[in-house]
Amino acid sequence: MAHTIDASKYSNTVKWEKTISDVNDEILVNLRNPHPSFYVAFAIAALALLTAIGFVAAHTIVGLGLWNFAPPLYWAVDITNFVFWVGIGHAGTLISAILFLFRAKWRNTVNRSAEAMTIFAVMCAAVFPLIHMGRMWVGAYWALPLPNTNNLWVNFRSPLVWDVFAISTYFTVSLLFWYMGLVPDLATIRDRSKGFKRLVYGFMSFGWRGTVKQWYHYEAGYGFLAALATPLVLSVHSVVSWDFAMSIQPGWHTTIFPPYFVAGAILSGCAMVYTLLIPVRKMFRLEKYILPEHLEACIKLTLLTSTIVFYAYAIEFFVAWYSGNTYEWALFEKRATGPYSFYFWTMVFCNCIFPLAWWSKRIRNNIAVSFVIAVLVNVGMWFERYNIIVSSLAEDFLPGSWGHFEPGLWEIVITTGSFGLFFV
Repeated sequence: MAHTIDASKYSNTVKWEKTISDVNDEILVNLRNPHPSFYVAFAIAALALLTAIGFVAAHTIVGLGLWNFAPPLYWAVDITNFVFWVGIGHAGTLISAILFLFRAKWRNTVNRSAEAMTIFAVMCAAVFPLIHMGRMWVGAYWALPLPNTNNLWVNFRSPLVWDVFAISTYFTVSLLFWYMGLVPDLATIRDRSKGFKRLVYGFMSFGWRGTVKQWYHYEAGYGFLAALATPLVLSVHSVVSWDFAMSIQPGWHTTIFPPYFVAGAILSGCAMVYTLLIPVRKMFRLEKYILPEHLEACIKLTLLTSTIVFYAYAIEFFVAWYSGNTYEWALFEKRATGPYSFYFWTMVFCNCIFPLAWWSKRIRNNIAVSFVIAVLVNVGMWFERYNIIVSSLAEDFLPGSWGHFEPGLWEIVITTGSFGLFFV
């Protein structure tokens, strides 16, 4: 007798009775017959990626002079992209892990997207420190304590080295968490495949049969990784914030950065999950499984973190004023009124003002409007990182060392290419 899904028990999953076999068949048809829009989206992303690869190759051969660097602004779009993608990557596993620990039923519709987003976002982030160095092949020597004949050793007191260990640890745990969750699904694909594909999926699913013993160990291992990944997210993005907070640069030297960065990472990640779910829902014909209430729950989480980030922005200005530090307050005044004011106000409106529309249930249930707001939040979070890095470096203690930076063609193409890498 076929097992059925009772909609009365799971009102927030599938709204009618279906067998598990029917559900699997409907979802897995996308492996054999994707929607034509999938190929269009893939081609656009691949074109952006290939263009960026060509630019990176030229930059590797010629040198960093191709970038629009202007002293003292040597950390600019490349490090902005690094922090942006690390933030996107941190939120995915956090969302999935926390929802699992709280046994939120609706996580089943977002966890795969969130976890996969984490893996590829961290990979995108890892590219930018290498690009930033110019000579990418020597990156391992400053990042990892590798024995070498040059007697080079990493500086363990540097936050940049802390970054390497923190992010690599987080990537490893997130990869295990993501893959362990995939094992039963890979076994399902194996059972519906033939020939060589069956062998490949059989190897990837580690002989999963779905026995009671296997499910017991699976739940224990998955729960352990979820519990491990949750505090890792908080600690890792705090370490990323120390890249800036451990310096004496005005605009960076503040204790609010760790919680500020964590809240911003969760905000950008939630917005990116929503941004991904809408086209995925359409391309792969998943409207029956990714329901409006699931999307609304994701929006509510985004709205919560938007409120926290709004508070952090206000506290930043208050602390700069209340501290009585002339350099600090002058910097924040110029952020709002100076040459980088466009980036500042774009950040404020995209991250704090536009999401206020989500307080209306009518707006939350309007998928098109909510998708636009989610995209704007992602834009705002990129501008936030740009604002933190560029406007702070542009003016330090000595007017003689001040400079100005605007992104050029190389920065724009490589940034676009990172999105191509992410979506490919």
